[in-house]
Amino acid sequence: MNPSNLTILVLFYSRHGATRKLAELIAQGIESVPGCDARLRTVPAVSSVAEATEPEVPADGAPYVEPEDLAECAGIAVGSPTRFGNMASAMKYFWDGTASQWLSGALAGKPACVFTSTGSLHGGQESTLLSMMIPLFHHGLMVLGLPYTHPELMTTSSGGTPYGASHWAGLDGKKSITEDEKRLAIALGKRLAETAVKLKE
Repeated sequence: MNPSNLTILVLFYSRHGATRKLAELIAQGIESVPGCDARLRTVPAVSSVAEATEPEVPADGAPYVEPEDLAECAGIAVGSPTRFGNMASAMKYFWDGTASQWLSGALAGKPACVFTSTGSLHGGQESTLLSMMIPLFHHGLMVLGLPYTHPELMTTSSGGTPYGASHWAGLDGKKSITEDEKRLAIALGKRLAETAVKLKE
């Protein structure tokens, strides 16, 4: 990574790997823009048990997000699987703990986007994307969607919305990402990075 490059944070929670695959595609789109690097980070699961149930370092995949990741990023993509038409509790818990960044305005003016995966085709993709936008608006982030200049939004028979990238993962989470979903996820990452570059000019 070039230290002079802009860092774009790709923050996600993934239970069975589908949302992580979307995150990796968004990172690919980010890194297709000269001068931009993607930083993949995740959040720990939460439990009804009133004690820590996750290790301090994930066993594999992306590290857990730290406050420095928010401070250092020039933009942020946020992803979560759908839980009853809403973001997963792990992602909500993370945002509930960002009061200091909200008070300082650390994220204000940065571009952002959202992405999700669902077990069923009509399992709440759009409502989940909208739910993730709410804390981003409160932080003063500038939320980007996908314009209909991307023809895949009209042809997809799986995921893909103007509110953000999405994937229909199936009940077992094993459905492959379609070509339309893939192109839209990469395009969203690219759009986020290009916007971050323009804002820094």
